[in-house]
Amino acid sequence: MKPVSELLKKHQGTLWHVRPEETVFGALELLAGYEVGALMVMEGGRLVGVISERDYTRKVALQGRNSKETSVADIMTRNVVTVGSKTGTRDCMALMSEKKIRHLPVVDGSTVLGMISIRDLMDDIIAEHETTIAQLETYITS
Repeated sequence: MKPVSELLKKHQGTLWHVRPEETVFGALELLAGYEVGALMVMEGGRLVGVISERDYTRKVALQGRNSKETSVADIMTRNVVTVGSKTGTRDCMALMSEKKIRHLPVVDGSTVLGMISIRDLMDDIIAEHETTIAQLETYITS
């Protein structure tokens, strides 16, 4: 089982985040620009929440709020589920399934290292399976 720190290497230390006082519209622009589904909400170097496309659709669009007038703090998910850098990828997948979430911030103590998505985990699983298949094909044809 691979530690989640291995997946973070692909992000090259990028901490895509937004401040809680920014508008939801500003957060949506960042989501679109980075081509991601969620951003960490950071205040003074601390993780205080996560804002996702799901937060927007359920707490702004469906409630008729204005994204240019609503702050990130008003709709962000506050009780953030996190994992440590040594957490295994399978454990992350199980946690995401259990909590019905698609993004997991990775922290060591109070230091935020990054965030992984369900896509990161699926890409890793597919790559592992392709490697295994290639090894088995080589073994069979040898």
